[in-house]
Amino acid sequence: MIAIIDYDAGNIKSVQKALAHLGEEAVITRERDIILGADKVILPGVGAFGDAMYNLQKYGLDEVIHEAVDQKKPFLGICLGLQLLFERSEESPGVPGLGVLPGEILRIPDQEGLKVPHMGWNSLDLSGEGRLFRDLPEEPYVYFVHSYYLKAADESIVKASTDYGVRIHASVEKENVFACQFHPEKSGDTGLKMLGNFVSL
Repeated sequence: MIAIIDYDAGNIKSVQKALAHLGEEAVITRERDIILGADKVILPGVGAFGDAMYNLQKYGLDEVIHEAVDQKKPFLGICLGLQLLFERSEESPGVPGLGVLPGEILRIPDQEGLKVPHMGWNSLDLSGEGRLFRDLPEEPYVYFVHSYYLKAADESIVKASTDYGVRIHASVEKENVFACQFHPEKSGDTGLKMLGNFVSL
């Protein structure tokens, strides 16, 4: 069973639907025992960094996330879920992130001809042997919706990047922790394959 963490963020049900399409049982929950009893955990979501951290703390989910990660349970952050795993975000100065991974979230710089938020399909530049990208083509196309991007402190954890006026660390992997800035659940068959790779870990 896969636990999808419910912290009142948007776009959580579409992840559940994508997993159902793969034949996987996924429960949207904020119950500690269910999350820690799950085989795998997903932290999806769209919204503002500061509001999300407030909600995680309000429900005690920040501690549960650290417990799940410490148990070496496969853990996947998606979009806002990726950003929350890092130390801080320019979107919410003074609000610490979960700090599971080292790095910061920066605003995509304004640039002529580029709209922010970045919304649409981009190809990924894969690096290293990212387990989410097993058996995928070299430059898979995936769907992004975001105004802020990850700059990881440790580039060795970066398994996919893309360019949108700036180099964006689009996916990271460290031991049992995985995260994507893009939305695999909205990225067609390519995204379903990535979710399938996560499920089969």
